Amino acid sequence: MEIIDFVQTLAREGELLAQAAERAGTDAPVPTCPEWRVADLLRHTGAVHRWAAGYVGGAVKEPGPFPQAPDAAGPELLAWFREGHAALVRTLREAPADVECWTFLPTAPSPLGFWARRQAHETAVHRFDAQAALGIPFSVVAPEFAEDGVDELLTGFHARSRSGVRSEKPQVIRIRATDTGAVWTVHVSQEPPRTVRGGTEVPADLDLAGEAAWLYAALWNRLPLTGPDDADHPLAQLWKETSPIT
Repeated sequence: MEIIDFVQTLAREGELLAQAAERAGTDAPVPTCPEWRVADLLRHTGAVHRWAAGYVGGAVKEPGPFPQAPDAAGPELLAWFREGHAALVRTLREAPADVECWTFLPTAPSPLGFWARRQAHETAVHRFDAQAALGIPFSVVAPEFAEDGVDELLTGFHARSRSGVRSEKPQVIRIRATDTGAVWTVHVSQEPPRTVRGGTEVPADLDLAGEAAWLYAALWNRLPLTGPDDADHPLAQLWKETSPIT
């Protein structure tokens, strides 16, 4: 996907998030993030948007703290979220392609590409949360975008030393996107997970197959990872318990 595709997705997903949050109300619980209410969701995502815009807009090369979110609710909090979302979209659209700034995953060809990609996925996943609070099914994301989000999660987030997905004995998860053809083989051990694109010759302890949009939501723990016949598979339980990322 091109940078402009991620920015357009970010713009759309942020508005869908705001719409669902407004309909649900800022005091509504968020089932997919059990400790949160919609107000917490808006504060978190709004702060992340401002944090990202600060790096790109200011060409900041060192990591810094999240901006402070307001202790507000209702229309005031929604307006604050929308303001930060619009500013991030504008910053990414106007930034020079060669901007140099801090990033935290080595999974994009440029800092601008990193932040456009990361914020599109950040916002899409939290849009799922807002729709869960509203009590409606998630509107699905495009297969290409979903495949990219699975790849970022597996080869970026869970390649880091802070990933909690560990196993005493080596095990393998095979993940197949049935609509896009993408395949990932995740090697789980006492070390951080190691993901290989493809790797289908390696025997798997757990095979996960489905459309990319389902895999995207399930691997981000917004939908059950497996069906009723194998929901108790130890590796599925391990993923559910150790992989969540805010």
